Amino acid sequence: MDLIEIAPEANPPVCKILDLGKYLFEKNKKERQARKSQTKIEIKEIQLRPKTNIHHRNIKVNMARKWLEKNMKVRATIRFRGREASYPELALEDLREIAEMLKDLSMIEQPPAIEGRNMSMVLAPMKPGKKTLPVQKASRDDQADNPPDSVTELKK
Repeated sequence: MDLIEIAPEANPPVCKILDLGKYLFEKNKKERQARKSQTKIEIKEIQLRPKTNIHHRNIKVNMARKWLEKNMKVRATIRFRGREASYPELALEDLREIAEMLKDLSMIEQPPAIEGRNMSMVLAPMKPGKKTLPVQKASRDDQADNPPDSVTELKK
């Protein structure tokens, strides 16, 4: 048995009589259990270029959707090559469209930012308690005053 000082800052200091080997073993066991129960946040990445085809972008967005459903963060990166860096607004528009496609599952954790020859943003999965606000439907009076802009609005 050993005399172990538990709280040296207390007035008077707190000590216990314990078996030091058993105390250290249990302390390490608790630390291991705490590390094991922690959740590691994985960040998956989709990489695109400004000239990426819409079909290929949709494939990447579907991959990101699956990862977000598994509660993983997703980094969407657009890489510039050569003179593509002169037109960052194209990449910004692509990133906004990706965020719009995934807005039902995710929220933007880090907005689009240029880092060297890359522009990236980070999407985090939505928390289960948070829901997006429903879009308010226009009343019949509003519809009479404002004619529909497109064919899809006519079908509604």
